Amino acid sequence: MSLPIRPRRLRTSAAMRAMVSETRVHPAQLMMPVFVREDITAPTPIASMPGQSQHTLDTLRRLASEIAAAGVGGIDLFAIPERKDAEGSQAWAEDGIMSRGIAAIRAEVGTDLVICADTCLDEFTDHGHCGVLTKTGTVDNDATLPLYARMAVAQAAAGAHMVSPSGMMDGQIAEIRAALDANGYTDVAIMAYSAKYASAFYGPFREAVDCSLQGDRKTYQQDPANRREGLREALLDIDEGADIVMVKPAGYYLDVLADVAAASPVPVAAYQVSGEYAMVEAAAANGWVERERIIPESITAIARAGADIVLTYWAHEYAQKWA
Repeated sequence: MSLPIRPRRLRTSAAMRAMVSETRVHPAQLMMPVFVREDITAPTPIASMPGQSQHTLDTLRRLASEIAAAGVGGIDLFAIPERKDAEGSQAWAEDGIMSRGIAAIRAEVGTDLVICADTCLDEFTDHGHCGVLTKTGTVDNDATLPLYARMAVAQAAAGAHMVSPSGMMDGQIAEIRAALDANGYTDVAIMAYSAKYASAFYGPFREAVDCSLQGDRKTYQQDPANRREGLREALLDIDEGADIVMVKPAGYYLDVLADVAAASPVPVAAYQVSGEYAMVEAAAANGWVERERIIPESITAIARAGADIVLTYWAHEYAQKWA
């Protein structure tokens, strides 16, 4: 047949496919979520997230060093305190596990790794919500904002290069930016969890942080049915001073991610969440999918949709195997 146009010519070998690849994921684009826990003396494996653990300060330091050596761009720290209360006061305690975890990483890697800290109260409150509660049990948006500001300032003081408000409170970015600037932390960046959906894919994460959630978060996290709202939230955060905006979850919200990436003047992150990770690991363990293919494919898909930064629990492994 006379076919002058044959797209398959550019697929004839691995070298050819690599040369014309449209999307390339570099380890520097990746950020690895990690967990540090206060009341343990050895790493505690997370059953629903095979290969992931709650770390001690010592093993956290070693992991940070290994991640930096592999070329991974950043680390996003979540902390599990020994004591919780109604307002989550350990979140901004100078001797709290979050502050000590940040300081430990900073002492180990300095500026070789972007040290980001989760700026939310859900790991620190005894009710598991992302903010303080009213007498009727709903989250009080405006009363929560000053607590986020205190937490962000404490994280910056401990050595964080970036804070990441994930609670989906209206006005949280402006409040945190003002507090950081007023305390001399003008160079500390904000990565906003802008389009964060009330997703069922967070299940394993709740185990990872020993979350004591009562009820759900549907009154402040977004409805999974809403696409335009995700873009609106991201643009609001940019107006308030966000340096990076995020879509979460990643893999099942690629349409929202593409919308945000097309409109955003700042870098866009996407979080490949615990449920996405756990499903692949479980299917691979049962022999239902090819693990070595599906992990890089899933991360590439997120970057292809427009993510400049991908938060993934496979960040370290990706840098070692597929970069």
